[in-house]
Amino acid sequence: MWYKRYYEDQFDDYLTPGKVFVLYGPRRVGKTSLIQHFLSSYNGAYFIGSGEDLILGELFGSQDIRRLHSAFAKYSLVIIDEGQYIPNIGLGLKLLVDNRPDLKVIASGSSSFELANKLGEPLTGRQRVGILFPLSLLELDSAFGGAGILLRLQEFMRFGTYPEILNIQSEQDRMEYLISLRDSYLFKDLLILENVKSASLLFNLLKLLAFQIGKEVSLSELSRSLGIAKHTVERYLDLLEKVFVLKKVSGFSRNLRKEVAKTCRYYFWDNGIRNAVINNFSPLDSRSDTGMLWENLLFIERLKRNSYKRHFANYYFWRTYDRQEIDFVEEYNGELWGYEFKWSDRPAKAPKAWSQTYPEAHFETIHRGNFLSFVTQK
Repeated sequence: MWYKRYYEDQFDDYLTPGKVFVLYGPRRVGKTSLIQHFLSSYNGAYFIGSGEDLILGELFGSQDIRRLHSAFAKYSLVIIDEGQYIPNIGLGLKLLVDNRPDLKVIASGSSSFELANKLGEPLTGRQRVGILFPLSLLELDSAFGGAGILLRLQEFMRFGTYPEILNIQSEQDRMEYLISLRDSYLFKDLLILENVKSASLLFNLLKLLAFQIGKEVSLSELSRSLGIAKHTVERYLDLLEKVFVLKKVSGFSRNLRKEVAKTCRYYFWDNGIRNAVINNFSPLDSRSDTGMLWENLLFIERLKRNSYKRHFANYYFWRTYDRQEIDFVEEYNGELWGYEFKWSDRPAKAPKAWSQTYPEAHFETIHRGNFLSFVTQK
């Protein structure tokens, strides 16, 4: 079954003549399928190739305007998938669009840091960027409706929302798929492109973080537990962010002494991957980390929703040294919104220090009774 992706209705906006639409995100989230789905109704002449093709790589690497112009003269649309494998692809695409201002270009890739680094500077002012995530509840709302999401909510919390997962009926097959994804694709970009030699260290780091969702992370403690230098831990965390395994969030503070601001928390971009890391896909009523899974789901789904709707916000958690805290703080257009995530439907009150320090800020409890608007509409 094909699940409609949010970008399907946005392609015409993102595809601008003389500019490059950069589409990236984690592996196996459907970037190539999305492009092929778009092409099925595209009427013009197009070229689609892979950055892993040596001939195509040599063509872009040549930076020869005449060769590039000749190769793509008859196309109105050029698509380069896995573009991060082509050295200096940004400069090659710049030469192409500068000399073909009528041309539309899509460059897609799974490794955001490689693709962004190679495209960023040469394509300044010549690109539009979109990130494709595992299926969002915003997208699934179109497929299932609110009631359908509620009926499958625990399934999403256990197995995540990678597109292929939703088409697998057997729980055993879902577990095997996620374990295969964990073992085959999770670290592929890092091992190939960043010369990270120890996948086991990355895996052990993720296992430690999987049990700390919603809690501040101590880099020194991680360093001691793994037996590696603190700066190596920092590098690995940065790389895991760049390949969309983790998302870092910092503490919010307006420089008040009682606010914790120098620590951070980490979330997984997909609950299924998180559960695969710890090999636990048990039903929610038999596990002790349901609150973590719920918080992870709400945080990530809000980020997906905001990214697709181009709702540009800053994200934080908030905590004081006397342990008053708020799970999620969103700063948008000069306004502060504090959100507390609760699996139960009982509303929470804003911490006293929050209300006193930020009287203009908003506060709301997000629970199973009202979360749909938080991740799809609000």
